[in-house]
Amino acid sequence: MKVLIDTNILIYYFSKNPMFYDDARKIMFLCTEKKIDCCIAAHSVMNTFYILRKEFTTEERKSMLTDICNIMTVVGIDKEKIIDSLQNDYFSDVEDCLQTECAKEFSADCIITQNIKHFKNSEVPAILPNDFLKKYA
Repeated sequence: MKVLIDTNILIYYFSKNPMFYDDARKIMFLCTEKKIDCCIAAHSVMNTFYILRKEFTTEERKSMLTDICNIMTVVGIDKEKIIDSLQNDYFSDVEDCLQTECAKEFSADCIITQNIKHFKNSEVPAILPNDFLKKYA
């Protein structure tokens, strides 16, 4: 099983968000134990680094994200993906379209996200962490 982990899952995992942490932790465990083949989009690293700035020091964020990059494949974004995402009328959010483009490059079976409605037009199906765990873990 190949999956793309959306940025929100990383954020919920690191911030230990009480509503979503347990599922995020289980997903990250599956990635760490190589029970699923996981990737993240390169821009997820920068977005997560920025979003967590109030909760963690620069050194802590660098360490946490370095660990994630060593566990998962990081799929890059390039000019073509950016232009395709900017011109895609099926997505109102360019970042979500970029996630889809990265998932396609990775040949992901699904995108694990808390925001499945953002991916209703995605070529790669989106699934909630809880639903993924029920179905595949």
